[in-house]
Amino acid sequence: MKQFFRRRATLWMLIGFCLLLGLFLGLRTGLFFTGKNIVNILEANSFKLLLAIGMTFIIASGGIDLSVGSVLSLSAIFTAITLKQGVPVWVGISVGLLSGVLMGLINGCLIHFTGINAFIITLGTSFLYRGLALIVTRGTPVSKMPAAFRTFGCGDILHIESGVYMALAALLIAFPLLYKMRWGHYITTLGGNPQALRRCGVKTGMWRISTYAVMGFLAALAGIIITSRLNSAEPNAGLNMEMDAITAVIMGGTPLHGGSASLAGTAVAVLLLGTIRNGLTLMSVSSYYQQFITGAILLCAVVTAELRERRRRLH
Repeated sequence: MKQFFRRRATLWMLIGFCLLLGLFLGLRTGLFFTGKNIVNILEANSFKLLLAIGMTFIIASGGIDLSVGSVLSLSAIFTAITLKQGVPVWVGISVGLLSGVLMGLINGCLIHFTGINAFIITLGTSFLYRGLALIVTRGTPVSKMPAAFRTFGCGDILHIESGVYMALAALLIAFPLLYKMRWGHYITTLGGNPQALRRCGVKTGMWRISTYAVMGFLAALAGIIITSRLNSAEPNAGLNMEMDAITAVIMGGTPLHGGSASLAGTAVAVLLLGTIRNGLTLMSVSSYYQQFITGAILLCAVVTAELRERRRRLH
């Protein structure tokens, strides 16, 4: 039992901090535990959970993806432009999702076949995809989507937007995919000991590329949800969202060098970050501080994770 709690120390610490923060905000504002506010937190962070799930896969495989926000934006624009042609809603959504997968495949193929660090490749494709989004739209949002499309991303199901259910469904699918299936085993091994996979005759390139394709799909889905809520696809959407996703993954206990993953920790970290932002809003704290606090949390999470990993290696 002691070992069980030790292995999940980060998760329990995050849960405890989340509960304490909720208690503080409830006493401080009197509005935190209202049903409307809880739903607001879930809805505001549903697409962030999608991005964090994909980033968990990426980091567990020993990679990184800085193009997430740009993939989100460009895939949403492709969806909006397709819908403006009068095609059925499912066609427009399919175009957006497939474009996200394609951009993820491009990232994965460039990383695998060039051997260049994922940080550099995805930094470059981030500018590439963002620039293409600006070129296609000429910097102007694509708006006025069909009503059926808006229902897809922000339809009301039991007084909660459908995007929340999509994020929860993705999380439920991600658990067996990562922990019970060969795909999850291979990508975590890829992050921890890729040579072992190669010695077993496993073609590591295919598995690495597939991880970025999954990230592209989830980023595109997040972009579609945001577009349906705003009724507009903007070329500057998704700015810095990859940083939020990386912060949640590292906070959740997934090591930055890969080799293992904590999906539960990622989910709780997303909720915690969302609670912090919500609390700052309730207390009328300027939004400028949110970026500062997110950066501070990321820095602390990375330093703590690295120190913990060094101590583990020494023992």
